[in-house]
Amino acid sequence: MNHTALNRPAILFSTFLLTFFTLQWVRAQDTQAATDNCNCCTDLHRAFDFWIGDWEVTGPTGSPAGTNRIERIQGGCVLQEHWVGAGGANTGTSLNFYNARMGVWEQLWVDNTGSALKLSGGPEGGRMVMSSEPFRDTAGNERVHRITWTPREDGTVRQHWEVLQDGKTVQTLFDGVYRRKQ
Repeated sequence: MNHTALNRPAILFSTFLLTFFTLQWVRAQDTQAATDNCNCCTDLHRAFDFWIGDWEVTGPTGSPAGTNRIERIQGGCVLQEHWVGAGGANTGTSLNFYNARMGVWEQLWVDNTGSALKLSGGPEGGRMVMSSEPFRDTAGNERVHRITWTPREDGTVRQHWEVLQDGKTVQTLFDGVYRRKQ
């Protein structure tokens, strides 16, 4: 009598189970590796996520200022802004990212007038605050651009762009409220 023939179903079932559990283990390891290799999944990398979305933007009096679309790109490591001012004449884009090596958030803004602005900073008290390096205005005064994005309880976001001199606001360049498009 051939014992192998009698145990063939048991051997096939054991082989199936071994293969099944091995594949499940490999799959779990791949999933863990994908999670472990997420380059931009820390809380600091996600500190500006409140700005992601399609927005209608109004000025301080409620008049339309433009539209803005902020999306996550580059594997979730970069936020890209797509600004169109009211009337469509002025447009711009920015790239925003957490520079883990430097420990700061950075923004590079460019627009269709040829203007560019570089900012750095980070989260402060639930807000995102970024500032430029000091620059000299036409009168020779040393000034700094500072932009603050504040998420509000009603789901809107306030963006306030100030020019500072000696730590004090000397000019507001933009004060807008972002409301999600319906």
